[in-house]
Amino acid sequence: MPSVLAILATGFEETEAIAPVDLLRRAGADVILASLGPDLLVKSRSGIIVRADTPLENCLTASFDCIFLPGGPGVRHLRADPRIRELLLRHAAAKSWIAAICAAPTVLHDAGLLRGKRYTAHPSVAQELTAILGNERVVTDGHLITSRGAATSIDFGLEIVKRLFSPEKSNEIASSIAF
Repeated sequence: MPSVLAILATGFEETEAIAPVDLLRRAGADVILASLGPDLLVKSRSGIIVRADTPLENCLTASFDCIFLPGGPGVRHLRADPRIRELLLRHAAAKSWIAAICAAPTVLHDAGLLRGKRYTAHPSVAQELTAILGNERVVTDGHLITSRGAATSIDFGLEIVKRLFSPEKSNEIASSIAF
């Protein structure tokens, strides 16, 4: 069963976090929601409170098949936390999957992981990420999966399922939700 670490920072975009997590769990992935801070209750961009499974601190030495970063205003907290960069670099070196949506590809950029890669992200970060493939809903290059935003959350989640499981499993989940 593939393992996924989804990191929630205050201000995360709820659709971008919950939709992929839901699809991954439907597929059978072991998804751990980790709060960036010590509090398990994390407030989203729209004020929805989500209870994480554990603080990120408890996950820093573990290995995962995929690290997942949702977007939203909370991305600034991910960018400011040096533990995220270390975690991403360690998992990239191990050729684990790394998935980021909306503004979260800026975190990958900060870690040097977008250099020479094809990627997409939210148009709001286009001045910083000048090579965004703006017409693509989801872009996979190597072990990086990026997506544009809330409207592409289902496509993004299904792509992660496809890469962690199989195209058949992704199609099965897509069919089960009438996608």
